[in-house]
Amino acid sequence: MHCDRLWTHVHIATCPTDAAGLGIIHDGAIAAKDGRIVWCGTRAAMGDITAAETIDCGGRWMTPGLIDCHTHLIFAGDRSDEFARRLAGESYADIARGGGGIVASMRATRAADPAALYDAASHRLAAWEAEGVTTIEIKSGYGLDVDTERAVLRTARALGATGRMRVAATYLGAHAMPPDRARAEYLDLVCDHMIPLIAREDLADAVDGFCETIAFTPAEIERVFTAATTHGLAVKLHADQLTEGGGAALAARYGAISADHLEYASESGIAAMAARGTVAVVLPGAYYVLREPTAPPVAAMRRAGCAIAVGTDCNPGTSPIMSLRLSAHMACVLFGLTFDEAWRGITINAARALGMASETGSIVEGKSCDLAIWSVDSLAEVLAWIGPAPLYRRILKGNDL
Repeated sequence: MHCDRLWTHVHIATCPTDAAGLGIIHDGAIAAKDGRIVWCGTRAAMGDITAAETIDCGGRWMTPGLIDCHTHLIFAGDRSDEFARRLAGESYADIARGGGGIVASMRATRAADPAALYDAASHRLAAWEAEGVTTIEIKSGYGLDVDTERAVLRTARALGATGRMRVAATYLGAHAMPPDRARAEYLDLVCDHMIPLIAREDLADAVDGFCETIAFTPAEIERVFTAATTHGLAVKLHADQLTEGGGAALAARYGAISADHLEYASESGIAAMAARGTVAVVLPGAYYVLREPTAPPVAAMRRAGCAIAVGTDCNPGTSPIMSLRLSAHMACVLFGLTFDEAWRGITINAARALGMASETGSIVEGKSCDLAIWSVDSLAEVLAWIGPAPLYRRILKGNDL
């Protein structure tokens, strides 16, 4: 077999799609053609594979390119003052009800020039590139009007079009109530105008919502989900972050690809998610910054066989974190994820949470050749250390970036 590129002399964590664990191959090799993996195994089993280019990895470690399945990367303004306010005793809910939080970011984002939004987001994206991330999800939700939401989603599409990163765009119109709209009027806008428009213009891959006492009720989210599925868009949900509001069960009922946060999710809600294949996305950054007293029910997720993913939840207020490695580290320390669970949470299970598991997230034949190569002696070093990533190469669709 002749291929375009062949990486040899490398230890590989394949993160298999349909098996537990990391699928370690020592002294392995990977072959790619036309941007896709065509062979993976030990060097001893390579046979007569030839390549236009052969790369000796020098005994380094290789994993799938990392995947951040939950970010709010595109925004304007700064909410660092909220950190000090929370330290002084104000809660997230108090700040939100007083016009801070999401609404504060809404005002700044509406006032921003689209070119400035793109430049700021492009600059932030470099932090994920430096950590071996090859796929990222970006949500809207800081415009909460027609023009700004579309501008944010166009920015996400433009970032993906550069070829630096695979970008999944998510419409999060049901993020917060804009103060300049009546509640019923805004839900009409989201469900009857924005979702059909976004689907028609191919601006998003999924629709998200925030089901919480300070955001939207389960009945309102059901309406959003019905509109999304009617127009062929996948759904996902910010669920049970601050209270147990039945968000996990609601996400499962609509076949959501993921339910995220889940600090207060019930065991029955988790079981319903597992039965429908809805991925549980844990977000330790927000848990840490908000000093939440209750951690997501990881043990219940394991018992139910619910796939667990990890995201940064990068946003300007409640999770100002631009490191997926740190998020995985925190998921282990704060939530009790195992080493294997954390790695699968930022590779194959994160791909599942984006509906992309057939395309990326594992090193298996047929998938896109999305790789991260690490200058480490042990794979544990990648997640154990906090600070600059020991990244050697980042590869998307078979090409070095």
